Amino acid sequence: MRFAIFSTPHSAPQPALVKDGRIHPLPFPDMRAVIEAGAETAARQAVDSPLLLGEGPGVRLHAPLKPTTLRDAYAFEQHVKTANQNRGRGVPAEWYQFPVFYFTNPNSIFGPDDEIPYPHYTQALDYELEIAVVIGKAGMNIKPENAAEYIFGCTIFNDWSARDVQRTEMKVGLGPAKGKDFASSLGPVIVTREALAHKTADRPGVYDLTMTARVNGVEMSRGNLKDIFWSFGEIIARASDNVELQVGDVIGSGTVGTGCLLELTKAQGPWLKHGDIVELEIEEIGVLKNTVGGK
Repeated sequence: MRFAIFSTPHSAPQPALVKDGRIHPLPFPDMRAVIEAGAETAARQAVDSPLLLGEGPGVRLHAPLKPTTLRDAYAFEQHVKTANQNRGRGVPAEWYQFPVFYFTNPNSIFGPDDEIPYPHYTQALDYELEIAVVIGKAGMNIKPENAAEYIFGCTIFNDWSARDVQRTEMKVGLGPAKGKDFASSLGPVIVTREALAHKTADRPGVYDLTMTARVNGVEMSRGNLKDIFWSFGEIIARASDNVELQVGDVIGSGTVGTGCLLELTKAQGPWLKHGDIVELEIEEIGVLKNTVGGK
């Protein structure tokens, strides 16, 4: 099943079931309520008179949810190797010991077709091609082999990055902060894990899904979720160790190999500029498109 948040010129944003290109409104206040009800229960309450997506009077999609918390992992080995090579070093031995992640800002969330503000403090704006899982039920000390049952679904995640600021911050040794917290894009829909079951790649929370990125219509990045080193099962186990994950928490995969300009240009740019259109596409989920705004 596919769930989204939509609005029209005459209605505020509300959840919907997306089926065959049509929007079926749901009687829930937000996506967290849909997740708590369960996909099957929510879908049964869909309105029978749907709206046609893309042809209705101003029907538009928004970010599918406001995360309770937003964690981002660092789980693709190709990206980690290339990013470190660009900094003149190898992959830290600790990276192979356990999946790492950082917390980013759950309140700076953008959705499909939103304009992304270009922070005044950067000259090196970058995209990051990622997939994210949405936690569907609360849990603590979750085992990797049981993690899939805690995943409600998946969505596309663009972890926008100010690379020059990030580079300076990382020298302090604490992790990214202002280099990351200004914008994260999610959408266009959340696809439930049951709907992705035919694409499972033999590890909990890992699917055989092609991931691509385009800038102004030109393909820049191509990878596959199945190439992830640390599975979402392992990431969820790490994140839930002595910590209760909550319904609506979102966890990103980290950048797929080749999935950012940092990799593609050896950290030298050219970087994104005002007016650029960035499209992230993941098989089975759709396209998350944003335009870079002005400074």
